[in-house]
Amino acid sequence: MFVDRVRIELHAGKGGDGCMSFRREKFVPRGGPDGGDGGDGASLILEARDGVNSLAAFANRRMYRATKGQPGQGSMRNGRRGQDQTLFVPPGTTVIDAENGFVIKDLAEPGDHFVVARGGKGGRGNASFKTSTNRAPYEKTMGELGESRDVILELKSIADVGLVGMPNAGKSTLLSRITSARPEIADYPFTTKHPNLGIVEIGIERSFVLADIPGLIEGASEGIGLGHEFLRHIERAGLLVHLVEPSPTDETDPLHNYNAIRSELIQYDATLADREEIVVVSKSEMEGADALRQTLAEVTGKHVHMISALNGEGLEELKNEIMARVQKRREAALAAKAKKNAPVTESPADEPEKPRRRLPPHLAGPTALMSDDNQATDFDLEASQEKAKSKSEDAT
Repeated sequence: MFVDRVRIELHAGKGGDGCMSFRREKFVPRGGPDGGDGGDGASLILEARDGVNSLAAFANRRMYRATKGQPGQGSMRNGRRGQDQTLFVPPGTTVIDAENGFVIKDLAEPGDHFVVARGGKGGRGNASFKTSTNRAPYEKTMGELGESRDVILELKSIADVGLVGMPNAGKSTLLSRITSARPEIADYPFTTKHPNLGIVEIGIERSFVLADIPGLIEGASEGIGLGHEFLRHIERAGLLVHLVEPSPTDETDPLHNYNAIRSELIQYDATLADREEIVVVSKSEMEGADALRQTLAEVTGKHVHMISALNGEGLEELKNEIMARVQKRREAALAAKAKKNAPVTESPADEPEKPRRRLPPHLAGPTALMSDDNQATDFDLEASQEKAKSKSEDAT
């Protein structure tokens, strides 16, 4: 079951209460307070992990409660803290505050994690209140309540390339031809209900992830036709492959369809206007494909590919073009990351002056040049001071 949006309720553990206790033993007349502190409550942690592909694990369980801390006991025994609980989600999951609607955290990469609900602090036992003037305190504190919050987990597919276009434009068919994915394919609109991912391998060490985004229609940016459910998966795709069908089954104008999809993408997210795009005329075996290619090339000013999933025309050329652009994006990302992580080096002019080493008096003063053959009466005092000064500067 593919689930890409769930709402869950999270409750962190309560801290354990502090203990009120006094040491009472034979032959110990002044035992004093010995109540221990309570343990901290457990926290709830969300972590993105490879191998988790859906939010289906959260579909049937909507509440998660972490363990509470144990109370303190006598004999200065502190309570055990609760064990933190980690909930694993797919990479690409966005955590949204359900009450206010703001994004709390974007778990984009495997290994990203954060504490979504912190456990409560444990209470203090009466032993911690002991002072020189209050040797028998009759006070303790209760454990604090853990945080509680409602969050929405929203999965946005992570892929190098996203296939966009009108319903029945041939996206799923193209995915099935160039990858091992087997999406549902039929001759009616909205056959694809959720994104399908496939890996396109070119050679031994060259590959990219391709996502088949469910078909979009005019008004998708306003939620028509589950538009928001589909559009959010396009945000993470670094490259868009826009498929245009030459003879749509609903007899609409292909050029109008292309412009409508572009308009919906921009209205949903303005940054998608600058997203790199490859325009493709699918089903090139149909009548009117050549004319549509020329029209799109004139309107967009881009090279327009023609493919046919039926006879394989243009598939290899398209795969190589996509791989070249993906590789270019990866190299640019690596260069930017290396530049960001590069250590900051100061130029020699900006380096602070090193403190000079202090020399002992017999090496820094006029006596520095004295020897058995060179006594004080044999040289000029001013000249010896200049030589001693230059000698000390060389030593530093």
